[in-house]
Amino acid sequence: MAIHSSNNNYFYIMFICSLLFGICSSQLTSNFYDSTCPKALSIIKSAVASAVAKEHRMGASLLRLHFHDCFVNGCDASILLDDTLTFTGEKTAAPNLNSVRGFDVIDNIKSQLESACPGIVSCADILAIAARDSVVSLGGPSWNVGLGRRDSTSASKDAATKDIPSPLLDLSGLITAFSNKGFTTQEMVVLSGAHTTGQARCQIFRGRIYNETNIDTNFATSMKSNCPSSDGDSNLTALDVTTNVLFDNAYFKNLVNNKGLLHSDQQLFISGGSTNSLVTNYSNSYSAFFADFASAMVKMGNLSPLTGTTGQIRANCTKVN
Repeated sequence: MAIHSSNNNYFYIMFICSLLFGICSSQLTSNFYDSTCPKALSIIKSAVASAVAKEHRMGASLLRLHFHDCFVNGCDASILLDDTLTFTGEKTAAPNLNSVRGFDVIDNIKSQLESACPGIVSCADILAIAARDSVVSLGGPSWNVGLGRRDSTSASKDAATKDIPSPLLDLSGLITAFSNKGFTTQEMVVLSGAHTTGQARCQIFRGRIYNETNIDTNFATSMKSNCPSSDGDSNLTALDVTTNVLFDNAYFKNLVNNKGLLHSDQQLFISGGSTNSLVTNYSNSYSAFFADFASAMVKMGNLSPLTGTTGQIRANCTKVN
């Protein structure tokens, strides 16, 4: 009878986990590869550090890869799959096309891991660890990454188009997009702080610097020099113009001063905005930002992972076995 009760409790817990948007960290453990691939974490850390040292922007790119993966049917490395005859992948979805990058770094890491311990480490776990190690490489916080994710056998361009928040969203749209994945408004704000590093294309922020009024005039003028009103769509500008290669809280200080580059960034600090106090808090305390960002990243890494016997461990991250 005790065994039967225990089983019922287990399935009840799993049912509750599934109701909570798949956010259930009990399935993942930070020591998952300790015995099967003990060098896994050091191999990934070394490769990420090398890639970020070579190009600081890569840290932001690897962090974004993980985010764009997790927001589309969970953290299952579906973003890495190339198109096939049976599905159109996520790489060509509007939020990813010509902007998501870092695939070569992930492929390099996967190749090293397959040499060290074939068929053991999933591409989804590589993305999660690489995101953490990228933030650390740029001077940001660390966190324990739960491991044991498995890789999807499909991908969805439509889901990526629908689920990844647009940089043109207003505050209410941002709150809804993150709430749909189980995140609070506070977690949405702190995760937006990832824009303390990385770059954006002129095409994405042109409307803000030419048409919006809640923007510092000197800042807008300086941004226009690299983003003409009708040309240079692919010209890149730092999301945080003050300390772009550092993971710090300058992003929030910029917002308080109306120097958010993206429309969606500045929406976090607008006249009478419900998130203004959160932005002000993080602008005044990098330690609060670091602690809350780390917690939110753990939660994001636990979005609907494939575990146990679901999914697979891809030998090549770009295609199903």
